[in-house]
Amino acid sequence: MVRLLSRLLRLATPCSASVRGVPEPSDSPDAGQTRRQKARGSHTVRAAGVASAQMVANVLALLTTVALARALGTSDYGELARMISVVTILIVPASALQAAAARDTTLGRLGTGGHAAATLHAWIIRVLILTLGVLVICLLLRDSLASLLQVSQPWAAALVIPAGCLWTALALQRGVLLGVGAYKLVGFSLIGEQGFRLIFGLVAALLGAQVGLIFFCSVPLATAPIILVTGILTRRRLGRSDHRPQRSRLRELAVRNPIPVAALTLFAVLQNADVIAVGHFFSTTVSGAYAQAAVAAKGVVWVAIGLGLYLLPEAAREAAKGVDARHLLTRTSGLLMIVAVPILAIFTLIPEQILTLVFSDQAKLAAPALPWLAAAMTFLSVAYLSMQFLLALGKRLFLAVMTVGAIAVPATVALRDSSLRSVSIGLLVLDAALAAVMLMLSYSARKPGAHPFAVDDADDIAFAEASAAAEAAIP
Repeated sequence: MVRLLSRLLRLATPCSASVRGVPEPSDSPDAGQTRRQKARGSHTVRAAGVASAQMVANVLALLTTVALARALGTSDYGELARMISVVTILIVPASALQAAAARDTTLGRLGTGGHAAATLHAWIIRVLILTLGVLVICLLLRDSLASLLQVSQPWAAALVIPAGCLWTALALQRGVLLGVGAYKLVGFSLIGEQGFRLIFGLVAALLGAQVGLIFFCSVPLATAPIILVTGILTRRRLGRSDHRPQRSRLRELAVRNPIPVAALTLFAVLQNADVIAVGHFFSTTVSGAYAQAAVAAKGVVWVAIGLGLYLLPEAAREAAKGVDARHLLTRTSGLLMIVAVPILAIFTLIPEQILTLVFSDQAKLAAPALPWLAAAMTFLSVAYLSMQFLLALGKRLFLAVMTVGAIAVPATVALRDSSLRSVSIGLLVLDAALAAVMLMLSYSARKPGAHPFAVDDADDIAFAEASAAAEAAIP
């Protein structure tokens, strides 16, 4: 366990590997003080700061969710959850860009100082232009988007996809900052973003704004000032962008690791598509209660994401040495069960009390579904760990399995009867089958595939996943 926690802290940044190989201080009388002085300046300690900032950001995101759920009420919260679920899915490929930008900056592909700043500035301009173009298209299609997301205000539905595009600018800024070792600035940006979301969203709710305006305030509007602040911090660190940008295209960043990006996006769909689909088949109040139950049930998924930060790079490292890494999947799955079993017991014994305590209002309508939904999320978490293991070995067949699962989620919701309990039982069966197939593929994979991960690439992707989990508001 100690080794696992140490690894998680080290993985908080792609650059943390640079401390490997540093000799230990001698056992002289001043060794303790020397060790502490070196630790303060080490990448590992700085990485631990980023990890701590991510945890604080997660707490702020959860507080935002609970506060808005209580302020909006169960019915309106369902709409907000569906919009944020789509943004959550869009954040995954943007986080992959963040990891790629960090790695290119570390390797000097963007140049240094003003050269890197010029490249980042050019990227941000392109992202803003892309966001504006997507916004125009979405405004033209606002009625169709509102129908698809079951949102009562078409103009709000038109902001969902542009919000995900806008966040890409923030991801690129953080990637460059990580590449130059500015971990403290990245930590500030992580906490600042969630702080803005909490403040802007809560103020809008307290002033009696409708759900569409609350989404606008808590997501795209809250993203804008943190992009500005992070941009100022980046300029201070890199200098003025008074050089010609390096030839590093966003398209090249986007396609550098297509398999992990596809896998993580499919997992985001598996995790969030049910919240969107339920809105099509149930009333606003019932679908809102389901969205609140889904927040509670996904706690075990967050544990799996943390374990995945250890599993992916370690499995890649052992596979590169020719070692059978399947024991790592067994270990992390066992740790997951240690956390999941007590959660399942609590949700089974007192589901109504838990939902009422956290969300109040009509959340108890989803109490019969909560135990089944938590069990489904547990199986989905096992599938996630298997996905990490297969990524480390360079396998690709599992993408077909996950694609079928992602398509089956809305189909499962559509085949329900008139209760949320039947939806949750259907998802439990689906996720159990998915986990079984993914585990079978994992334990039958003894050797790396044709495209195994380099260890450094695994570190980068692991950080991208951590970033996606920290940045995305919890739906």
